[in-house]
Amino acid sequence: MASRGHTEMWPRPEACRVIGVANQKGGVGKTTTTVNIAAALAMHGQRVLVVDLDPQGNASTALSMERNNQTRSIYHCLVEDEEIRKLAQPVPDIPGLWCAPATIDLAGAEIELVSLVAREARLKRAFAAYDTTDLDYILIDCPPSLGLLTVNAMVACDEVMIPIQCEYYALEGLGQLLSNVKLVQSHLNPGLAVSTILLTMYDGRTRLSQQVADEVRSHFGDTVLETVIPRSVRVSEAPSYGQSVMTYDASSTGAVAYLDAAREIAYRAKDVRR
Repeated sequence: MASRGHTEMWPRPEACRVIGVANQKGGVGKTTTTVNIAAALAMHGQRVLVVDLDPQGNASTALSMERNNQTRSIYHCLVEDEEIRKLAQPVPDIPGLWCAPATIDLAGAEIELVSLVAREARLKRAFAAYDTTDLDYILIDCPPSLGLLTVNAMVACDEVMIPIQCEYYALEGLGQLLSNVKLVQSHLNPGLAVSTILLTMYDGRTRLSQQVADEVRSHFGDTVLETVIPRSVRVSEAPSYGQSVMTYDASSTGAVAYLDAAREIAYRAKDVRR
């Protein structure tokens, strides 16, 4: 990354930005986006915590988190009130990046949360007990659903980032997701905002990708990042080595695109520390 001139320190936000990465459609790049944006931010001087709220635990795998029957995970935070600080593990080879992992236990959390008091705000309460002064970003990888786990993320965060695959079906579920965001705004978290939309799996060889990109930009304007994420074999390969593409192959087109997207996010912060 140094050889490509990408070693500058990016500005830090005035306060920790809590961003939920959400889209109820599977396969649009939520986990890939969360992991690589987090890695890129950390590589440029930001202090980042990834919260893996997806029972599949793919973000934990991509960040080389240990996951076994003894692992204390975000499940124990939501259901048993474990402190997030005790769960967060440093990510190997990326200083400034931590991950609160997910295990298969999280699959049953939706059912167990139903009977708990203030079930929609369990994650928010955990964040409130966490001293975030030593963090710049918390990125929450949401599951591909609109259930209680995703609602917990939306109640706990200030911003929502929506990855949208550049294919027709990706647009169909967007309206439902935005309706849910409005419901959370109305009843649970008035400060919630869709701050970022990221176009993923862009294929410049097809007219469809361009049409989807144009349509999303016409509807959402500046909320959509200028950077688009192309389809990339390297991005797909990286998790099998327990890495983000930022460390697996920093010169690949996917890594460069995620780097540019992360830079946009960093410089879009309304307030920047002097």
